[in-house]
Amino acid sequence: MYGTLGGPRLLLRRLREVMAEPVSPQARLDKIVVHIAANMVAEVCSVYVLRADGRLELYATEGLNREAVHLTTLRTGEGLVGLIAETAEPLALADAQLHPSFLYRPETGEEIYSSFLGVPILRGGNTLGVLVVQNKARRAYSEEEIEALQTTAMLLAEMIASGELQSLAAPGRDIALRRPLALKGTPIADGVGLGHVVLHEPRIVVKQLVAEDIKLEMERLDTAIGAMRQSIDLLIENGNMGPGEHRDVLETFRMFAHDRGWLRRLREAVTTGLTAEAAVERVQNDARAKLQRRTEPFMRDRLHDLDDLANRLLHQLTGQSFAAAHKNLPNNSVIVARTMGPAALLEYDRAKIRGLVLEDGGAGSHVAIVARALGIAAVGEVANIIDFVEPGDALIVDGATGDVHVRPPPDVENTYAERARLRARKQEQYHKLREVPAITKDGVPIDLHMNAGMLVDLQHLAETGAISVGLFRTEIQFMLASQFPRMSEQEVLYRTALDLAGGKPITFRTLDIGSDKVLPYMTQVEEENPALGWRAIRIGLDRPGLLRAQLRGLLRAGAGREMRIMFPMIATLEEFEIAKSMVERELVQLERHNRKPPCDLKLGIMLEVPSLLWQLDEICERVDFLSVGSNDLVQYLFAADRDNKRVATRFDVLSAPILRVLKRIADKANATATPLTLCGEIGGKPLEAIVLLALGFRGLSMSAASIGPVKAAVLATHVAEAKAFVETLIDEAKGGHSLRDKLRKFAKAQGIPV
Repeated sequence: MYGTLGGPRLLLRRLREVMAEPVSPQARLDKIVVHIAANMVAEVCSVYVLRADGRLELYATEGLNREAVHLTTLRTGEGLVGLIAETAEPLALADAQLHPSFLYRPETGEEIYSSFLGVPILRGGNTLGVLVVQNKARRAYSEEEIEALQTTAMLLAEMIASGELQSLAAPGRDIALRRPLALKGTPIADGVGLGHVVLHEPRIVVKQLVAEDIKLEMERLDTAIGAMRQSIDLLIENGNMGPGEHRDVLETFRMFAHDRGWLRRLREAVTTGLTAEAAVERVQNDARAKLQRRTEPFMRDRLHDLDDLANRLLHQLTGQSFAAAHKNLPNNSVIVARTMGPAALLEYDRAKIRGLVLEDGGAGSHVAIVARALGIAAVGEVANIIDFVEPGDALIVDGATGDVHVRPPPDVENTYAERARLRARKQEQYHKLREVPAITKDGVPIDLHMNAGMLVDLQHLAETGAISVGLFRTEIQFMLASQFPRMSEQEVLYRTALDLAGGKPITFRTLDIGSDKVLPYMTQVEEENPALGWRAIRIGLDRPGLLRAQLRGLLRAGAGREMRIMFPMIATLEEFEIAKSMVERELVQLERHNRKPPCDLKLGIMLEVPSLLWQLDEICERVDFLSVGSNDLVQYLFAADRDNKRVATRFDVLSAPILRVLKRIADKANATATPLTLCGEIGGKPLEAIVLLALGFRGLSMSAASIGPVKAAVLATHVAEAKAFVETLIDEAKGGHSLRDKLRKFAKAQGIPV
């Protein structure tokens, strides 16, 4: 039942006029509740706003005692208003006092009212407050009235989100939307970044909520839905999918785009007087409010799908490009995204990025590899980060701890700013060490190499003082490409890499795909244990055409130069022999075509499969060099998936069993004069690096950012003393417990910076 104002459409127009009036925020809010009460033929209309402390404060009322404004508060979940805020669901009652959650507040004078209708004030699926109307008489509110009040609540959501009401908040009672937040995620790229939020594939900001012409808005909605459906169909049919747009995702979009219930809700929202854009936002707000409170993973996935679908529809309605965020990137930007492919990160202006925060994506993700290569502080797996930030929000990223601070208070910001300054000074000190040879206190030379995977990495080779690239991940080029790179394209990349290295050697690891390294254009075989499945050299040996094309590109690129090729995931000597024979056949092909071969060709393996531990004698006789891939070797020895949070930190690499294995490898390599390096994560950590030196390793390969700290530790180490301590510790150790604390105490006592 509506009053003389003519229903929800006219109410929206009246409220829009009120929003434009040059009055104070409190006066504007007071006028709004008067109009809503009159339109709904209600004796009471009240607005409750959620504060940062989790309490709902009465901000305006028509019909209740006005002295209760800014005095009456309720906890989330307390009373009918608190229940609506907690569930994010409308509540309509003919006799409110019979409801078990009814709570009487004498200062409001609401005891004379029977019927109650309340709706959450939602934005982005988050509850910002509650809008309530009440009547003295028992009254059954219709679905149309509930819809109308929900539509009206959208205007209040924009008013709250704009920060206009913040001036009404008493000290210490800030509105929830703008409160500081401390979130936790998974560290994926070291560093500290302070800046302001830039949303990757940003949400469309709906500026016009109220429709001028309902029929026109319905036509716009239908046209946009048709265009969106057509674009999804074309993507699926042509197979021309962009980064991250895999077929199963697009099939899900197509299913939702034809869902009758979703389309009906959109059209109903338009009939209440909203523009097509506002209708999409309204329906998605409701969906988010319901689904984000569900804990089942498939429900979270469905929410992401609906979010993406709504965003696509808004882009169709507004004509805005998905790539808008890449243009005119402001200085000191922190990119925030639900997920992101590596190519998307590379499209941004690196000089202006201070950090990266993702809802999805762990340390082994493709984008994490790129972030580390670019030196961008990054944190992944930050739950619901998209819902908590707005473009321009101040944000701090701690890539070492996984901490993310949204709208940080001044003391937190000052603390991190000082940390960033200290870090910069340390980097300056490390930079001064780049020309200093990595020789220990007792005169043992140590070779420090750099890991790379993209051409942009190679600029760090001279900056860090690394003697070579100890690991070049060739699969990164394949992961960034939209189709399988041709041999000629590979040749150009490898030749350019050698040119940029300026005469320093590069160890190229052949294609290491499979497991978590998925090529979007290559058919993936579903496996129960992909880390133990068809990957790396196993794919190369089963698909020799792929491996031979890569070997041909490498050998041609290395014409007249030193060329080092390393095969990953070798499990038997025979696998290495087959791979080596492929190289020999390609050398014959070079000779037939009068092409110049490399002047110095070295073939080695990455030791990461435990079966090689019992083939070391034969392996050392046949290879030109060995490189320990400690990341996989350790996870296979412990049977613990390093990407599984439940077991990834269960075991410590600095435990006697692992150290004994590493010592065995080093002893055998040294006894046979086989060049040996280690290129896993542990090589880039000062404490672990010192232990590796004590075990007999003399070559370590690591990220560019790790070379400075590791070199500083090397220069302060007396290897003979470290060797004696570590060997005694291992000999006396019982079981597999961590030796980290004892090793750290030794390092500190020796003055080694770890």
